[in-house]
Parts: sequence; structure tokens; C-alpha cells
Amino acid sequence: MEMPKRTQVICLHEGERNKEGKLFSIDPIFASAFIRAYKPTWLRGAFTPVACGGKTRLLEKFPIELTLCGKSGGDTTLVVLADVDDDHEDCDSLKAKYHAKAKKAKISDELFEKVVFIFPKDRIENWVEFLTTKHTNENKEGPRVEPSVAASAARELARLCKHPHEIVVPFPPSLEWSCKNWNALVERMR
Repeated sequence: MEMPKRTQVICLHEGERNKEGKLFSIDPIFASAFIRAYKPTWLRGAFTPVACGGKTRLLEKFPIELTLCGKSGGDTTLVVLADVDDDHEDCDSLKAKYHAKAKKAKISDELFEKVVFIFPKDRIENWVEFLTTKHTNENKEGPRVEPSVAASAARELARLCKHPHEIVVPFPPSLEWSCKNWNALVERMR
């Protein structure tokens, strides 16, 4: 089945805003910098990060947003950027939780399989640490970083995705798993 060329990406993430409207998360900064640096030819419209205000709200919002993406006629790709915390063994177990939520909302497996899941273990800061130092421990939270450091790390990840032969140190498991999901989308878009 040929996939339509997407015109926009909606990225649900766990971030939330304070009373002044300031975002508490580097997740959308990382995702946006990655997309801008990767420059997918099929993305002809907007990249829209949506702060969901935490893990529980993101899971609640997921089937609603996926249904809306499905109704857009193939013009929108849904990306879910959520942390794999201690309550999940790995990325697959967190994806299974989203799949169960989709099933409960009577969303088809075909539509569910079009979602791009990006699941950092503990926090995206672990990926930033890896991309800047070539090491991290996914069993503990990576150190907090400034938005500019996160954006720089995302640009490095985009470069490595385009030139995988330049990867000299194996990616942490959650980064490798998430990159496979991104690469699957890229392949569908060819």
C-alpha cells in the first residue's frame, strides 16, 4: 500500500507549561530541531508540538489525536514522544500500552501502525548526554541541559540518521528502538 505524502507532523509530548506559559520540557525543542535538521522532503507543511501536561494526559489525548490524523486523509503523521519510566520494562511495553488504548477506542491496527513512537528511556536528556559525550546510562536520569544543548544534540542525531555509516558507538537501546521507528516512516515516504 502506498502511503500518501505527508504534509504535516503532530508531535504529542509530555511537556507542560507553567502559569506564564513557559514550557518545562526540552522534548519539543529536541524534536523540532531534529525535524528542521533532517529536512524530510515529504514534510511540506507544519511540524506542531503539542504539550500534553504529563504522561497520563498524553495517553488520554493519544486516541483523540490519532483519530483526527486518520480523518485528515493521510495528510498528517502523529508522533508520540514519551519517556519510558520505571513503570515500563522497555519501549515495546510502553508501545503496548498505547496499543491497548487505541484498541479500546476502536482504532484499527492499520492506523495505529502509522504512528511514530519516540520513547527515550527515563528522559530525553539521556539521549542528549549520549549524543554529546558518546555515553549514557539509561537506568538513571540524564543530567538536565539547556535548550541550546538539546537542539545541538538533535541536529547531531539528524546527521547520524542521514549518514548511518558514521555511527561509531552503538546507540542506547531506547534511541536505537526509536530510530528504527523514524526510519520506518522515512521508508514509507519514499
